[in-house]
Amino acid sequence: MTFPPLREDLRGIEPYGAPQLDVPVQLNVNENPYAPSATVVADISASVAAAASTLNRYPDREFTELRERLADYLNTSGGSGIAATGVWAANGSNEVMLQLLQAFGGPGRCALSFAPTYAMYPEYARDTVTGWVEGRRETDFELDLDAARELVLEHRPSVVLLPSPNNPTGTALPPEAISVLCEAAGDGLVVVDEAYGEFRRAGTPSALELLAQYRNLVVTRTMSKAFALAGARLGYLAADPAICDALRVVRLPYHLSAVTQATALAALRHAPELLAQVDALRAERDACVTWLAEQGLRVATSDANFVLFGGLVDRHAVWQGLLDRGVLIRETGPQGWLRVSVGTPEEMAAFREALVDVMKTQTMEEQR
Repeated sequence: MTFPPLREDLRGIEPYGAPQLDVPVQLNVNENPYAPSATVVADISASVAAAASTLNRYPDREFTELRERLADYLNTSGGSGIAATGVWAANGSNEVMLQLLQAFGGPGRCALSFAPTYAMYPEYARDTVTGWVEGRRETDFELDLDAARELVLEHRPSVVLLPSPNNPTGTALPPEAISVLCEAAGDGLVVVDEAYGEFRRAGTPSALELLAQYRNLVVTRTMSKAFALAGARLGYLAADPAICDALRVVRLPYHLSAVTQATALAALRHAPELLAQVDALRAERDACVTWLAEQGLRVATSDANFVLFGGLVDRHAVWQGLLDRGVLIRETGPQGWLRVSVGTPEEMAAFREALVDVMKTQTMEEQR
């Protein structure tokens, strides 16, 4: 046996992660560019200080108050009638997803999604020894609903992963797609990942509206994006209480620290303020979509806080050219496409200026 005795299916695999580079304009991991205000920071600090005085004791392993406050928030953000018993939380929506696969996946079962989509989904399946089935999206990144339904019926996955808005394309799912796939999945779970749900355009509904209709529907959210708390690591879900109860079997003991719970509760007290920049980010996103199209590029319609754009002959050269000019975006998605996170007006202006310069330089080089 080779040392260390790593699982054979994990050998040679590079760990997931976007480049973390110290550059002036960082638009590659879909962070909220607006830091919490001094008022919010003060409340978080006071809450963490209070929690620190009891760090000799384990935290509330059921995080009761946090579940209650998350339910209250969800009932103002697309949901209605959601109770604390139907809410679960963990260290980022990544851990929420992993727990779902730990509880409902495993050997002899499979999970299913539709590419291009979030690159971590097959890794959750791999890490839980769950089979992985990958369908394809249309060229406009929408789902062919008939084909999607047939794939679910064919493979009978125990978990279907449906990000809405989809990462990296920004595409949101219509309610009828969720309904069709919930019905096709039978007793399998349909997990609608709404990590970017707060950024959806006006008139785009949340899957939370369908929770009461489908007991196999799970809707996940995160505080990393719209709440500007990427550093706090708090993800959560809403589902049938029986699903939340099942997750207790696989969660690690006291998995949410007292500090994490205190931070999240303080942030929820300031939800209106923390979410106040969402409208500005939506407007900046829509302006970016329009501008990129005006440059003759292909642009995916986005309900998220990022934009996928394509039509690039050598996307890596464009990515590198932007980086050389101090702008970091993400080299992800189908070949010929790149993704830019939505930043402040100043950051987006820097991105536009750099991209124009890169494309101009490349055109001149091609003409030589």
